[in-house]
Amino acid sequence: MANTSSAKKMVRKIERRTAVNKARRSRVRTYLRKVEEAIASGDKSSAAAALKVAQPELHRAVSKGIFHKNTIARKISRLSARVKALAA
Repeated sequence: MANTSSAKKMVRKIERRTAVNKARRSRVRTYLRKVEEAIASGDKSSAAAALKVAQPELHRAVSKGIFHKNTIARKISRLSARVKALAA
């Protein structure tokens, strides 16, 4: 348990930051799920549209420090490859 006033303040800050990060992570997962569902449906245009909407949200999560940039780059690369393969 925090004893000093600064330690108590840090506990409050960490709780707030954790809630914000949790919400951001959840948003990213929602966008990823939408892309996955569009790919599973087999409709290339809806999958491409879902990916286009998801990309800025994924990059925003990187800039906020929620995910590592290479993780998001890998996810976007793999998703775009799968969307591209739908036409074939």
